[in-house]
Amino acid sequence: MGVLNDLKPQIVFKYFEELCSIPHGSGHMELIGDYCVAFAKEHNLEHYRDNLSNVIIVKEASKGYENSPAVIIQGHLDMVCEKTAERDIDFLKDSLELGIDGDQIYANGTTLGGDNGIAVAMALAILASDDIEHPRLEAVFTVDEETGLYGAEAIDVSMLTAKKLINLDSEEEGIITVSCAGGVTAECILPIEREKVEGTQVKILITGLIGGHSGMEIDKERGNSNMLMGRLLYSLNKELTLNIVNIAGGQADNAIPRETVLNIVVADKDLSKLETLIKEYQSIISNEYKTSDPKVVVKVENLGKAKAEALNKESVKKTILMLLNIPNGIQSMSADIKGLVETSLNMGVLKVLEDGVHAIFSVRSSVETAKAAVCDKLTALMEFLSGKVQFAGAYPGWEFMKDSELRETVIRVYEKQYGKKPAIEAIHAGLECGFFSEKINGLDCVSFGPNMTGVHTVEERLSISSVERTWKLLLEILKESK
Repeated sequence: MGVLNDLKPQIVFKYFEELCSIPHGSGHMELIGDYCVAFAKEHNLEHYRDNLSNVIIVKEASKGYENSPAVIIQGHLDMVCEKTAERDIDFLKDSLELGIDGDQIYANGTTLGGDNGIAVAMALAILASDDIEHPRLEAVFTVDEETGLYGAEAIDVSMLTAKKLINLDSEEEGIITVSCAGGVTAECILPIEREKVEGTQVKILITGLIGGHSGMEIDKERGNSNMLMGRLLYSLNKELTLNIVNIAGGQADNAIPRETVLNIVVADKDLSKLETLIKEYQSIISNEYKTSDPKVVVKVENLGKAKAEALNKESVKKTILMLLNIPNGIQSMSADIKGLVETSLNMGVLKVLEDGVHAIFSVRSSVETAKAAVCDKLTALMEFLSGKVQFAGAYPGWEFMKDSELRETVIRVYEKQYGKKPAIEAIHAGLECGFFSEKINGLDCVSFGPNMTGVHTVEERLSISSVERTWKLLLEILKESK
């Protein structure tokens, strides 16, 4: 018996729980694609699937809506896979373990994938139903949104007829999104040289940070464990000989990293000094982040005597210079829209590979030239350090449409259901509407969704009551789309 069986709307939560039972982390879309195709065949629906596992399912209009303009319902199939250190799960094989806490659905020790599984579940629920009034529906499920909107970039939309698109990838009820930032993934690579060292190996862990979505939560000024480790490295290197064996922090470029691990080898005579410096740094960051990240902690573990390959002195120097000076976080706020972050970047992943130190960023901006300027900063710094930057997954922003029939319908239906007008906003996060607007001339888009918190973190929660209200809103919008 399913954990969500007794929740309403039952059909939506039925499909959401089925989706949670199928591994669907970014980059591993085959199984979830198989599920969508099997669903379409079961319900005798026209469907398409490309080699990336993007899936389109078409349902013809219900009685009385045969002459109504078609509507696209769109969401993405992939989820960000984050877990606690204690949680034993293989995201390539295992189902999520769902739980209910009051009005909230969560996953035990992992991200939930409400972003964007709840959108897919709502679309499937409509496609499966025989008693919902709607025009021709074109459900579009994209892959690898979380790693760069690759599915939306590649998908063939030639079979689509609709000029209206409802994206269900927003996370705050009561807000209708009408514009978003564009972005790109930047991977900075710093070449390194290694040397053999001996001493005591020590593991240092910065953990306890809240993290979050690098677009939606970048304005919360939460600590980035990778950047904090860079500061610590500088402090340690001033006082003792630092032999860096490895650094590893973060799991996705678009998630603010919660923890970073550093492995170093130090001389025995420096162990006491190291512990003192760590305590001092703990005091510093506990004070600086007492509001945004009150549980941040620096942990130290002595791993014993060791012989290891470590970065040589020049590579250590360049690594620290890079981490101290590379831009991160908010770069500018919009002068046109109060409270909107215009340009930012997030070092979501930091790791040492055979060819060097890799720092992977999600760069975002609602102004294309400002995004390019940030990329130029990264390039200039890395060239100075004899490194390089590789850019991938660039996606366009979604421009505000002055005259939008769909937006006016959503506002009218929302006001009737809630007794007040919704907020109309632009967001700093990326949405796939930008790619679809490029592909379909004159496309009219809106984005909305139920309340979700802690997205891209193990604290992710999905509001049950908000899902029900959003479901009713969606059905009424379709009903009025004659």
